[in-house]
Amino acid sequence: MNRFVVVSAAVFLVISVAYLPLLNELYWSTLTSSLKPPVKNVADLLVSNATIFTSDASLPFADSMAIRNGRILKVGTFTTLKDLVGDGTVEMNLEGKVVVPGLIDSHVHLISGGLQMAQVGLRGVTQKEEFCKMVKDAVQNAKEGSWILGGGWNNDFWGGELPSASWIDEISPHNPVWLIRMDGHMGLANSLTLKIAGVTSLTQDPVGGTIMRLPSGEPTGLLIDSAMELVTSFVQEVSVDERREALLRASKYALTRGVTTVVDLGRYYPGTTDELSWNDFHDVYLWADSTKKMMIRACLFFPITTWSRLFDLKLQKGHILSEWLYLGGVKAFIDGSLGSNSALFYEEYLDTPNNHGLEVMDPEQLSNLTMAADKAGLQVVAIHAIGDKANDMILDMYESVAAANGERDRRFRIEHAQHLAPGSSDRFGQHHIVASVQPDHLLDDADTAPKKLGFDRAEKESYLFQSLVNGNALVAFGSDWPVADINPLHSIRTAVKRIPPKWDHPWIPSECISFTDALTAHTISAARAAFLDQHLGSLSPGKLADFVILSTSSWDEFSKDGSASVLATYVGGKQVYP
Repeated sequence: MNRFVVVSAAVFLVISVAYLPLLNELYWSTLTSSLKPPVKNVADLLVSNATIFTSDASLPFADSMAIRNGRILKVGTFTTLKDLVGDGTVEMNLEGKVVVPGLIDSHVHLISGGLQMAQVGLRGVTQKEEFCKMVKDAVQNAKEGSWILGGGWNNDFWGGELPSASWIDEISPHNPVWLIRMDGHMGLANSLTLKIAGVTSLTQDPVGGTIMRLPSGEPTGLLIDSAMELVTSFVQEVSVDERREALLRASKYALTRGVTTVVDLGRYYPGTTDELSWNDFHDVYLWADSTKKMMIRACLFFPITTWSRLFDLKLQKGHILSEWLYLGGVKAFIDGSLGSNSALFYEEYLDTPNNHGLEVMDPEQLSNLTMAADKAGLQVVAIHAIGDKANDMILDMYESVAAANGERDRRFRIEHAQHLAPGSSDRFGQHHIVASVQPDHLLDDADTAPKKLGFDRAEKESYLFQSLVNGNALVAFGSDWPVADINPLHSIRTAVKRIPPKWDHPWIPSECISFTDALTAHTISAARAAFLDQHLGSLSPGKLADFVILSTSSWDEFSKDGSASVLATYVGGKQVYP
């Protein structure tokens, strides 16, 4: 036994001597590393001498901002940030220029907008002759038999007369034509298109839609809401390559306007198939994300009838697919639009007696789908409602769903919320319902609404932005592009001033909101409305470094009249425009 102990001790001594140099080296390595100063967190980019509106209530303004690896490192004064400058730091002195967070458009149809940029663009057309000439030019440049597609027209711009197939039949005898009104709720077909679609005097109006007719019963060529599906099912679907080009085209355009994130409601309108949004997700968005071609961030919504597919996808992939792509929620419609006389109101339209508008989806079906999607925990539900009755129907439904399924952070959305009955604006804040509104729509409706609703109704219930703010609603701004232009700075000015073209005074001045509330509605409030506020919406440490440099050096002037333009747009700390 003693001999064994002696041998063991000898072996231990030999091993210790052998490892002594390694132990000694490890000791000194540990000691010297503990004496070294900590590695400095060096910024990739330091923005200084700026007027930075952060949209973060804890520090509303700053003059400097440090960025590293595409995210905000620190915001404050230059004195507190200068230690973050090191080898490789790019320093950018903005000489007082105003900086705002990357602007978020809360409601767009991005690929539709990109496609329309390459089609017959009728936005702003003010005369019948100009309308017809643009169609004629498109026909002359097209192959015989190919579809002539376009949109953006607004009959109110030329006095209110609705277009008809007779306007364009003579100039398009061999090309089917389909032109969608600026609101997306009415389309004009020429007679060849009606023939292809089999729409005749014997065709019955579908549920939730209207075929406009002559006194003889013959179709005029105008189809409203779900009646548009009679034609759209025959329109040749654009190719994958065309849709991919449309995404890139639209994204570049958005960046020129300072838009770095959009909430995309997809190519889903009354009268279209549920599959278009899903096709674009698989064919376009996933392609752009995987090939690193995304230029702006997108939060995607899908038709409510497909909620279970989205639920399964979220279970598999989560809410965040990448820093560029986010899964939002589901979208539905309850009514049409004011311009198409299909928004749903308690009282009839003055210009079309006995017409109260349309329910474009069965309310019971919509309620059941919303209840099921919410019970599964799906976020968010966004429902289009424009008329006062339509908004109350959705407010009632949301309250019922929340009561049945229990309290949680839902952020239910009503898209547009254009006309609200007395007291309805307070219900948004009371029940935590997001008002996703589009200020620039009021510029078109200021002249139209009194003619359709009467002066008193229009004044009491149209675009009640300040009432929504007073009721503590979460208000998010968007454009509804391509219905209106994608231009947040213009949208902000509209919400603050509410002065339509050719007017010298505000429409319903009591509903003008403050500049800060308007800017917030395009930044942090827009992010919260889509569950993106942990990543976007404010220039706060840890968030993605999306920001816009404006042309003005005076915050006071900017906040007074909103007159500024986009000098540069940055996404993830990198300049992407110009």
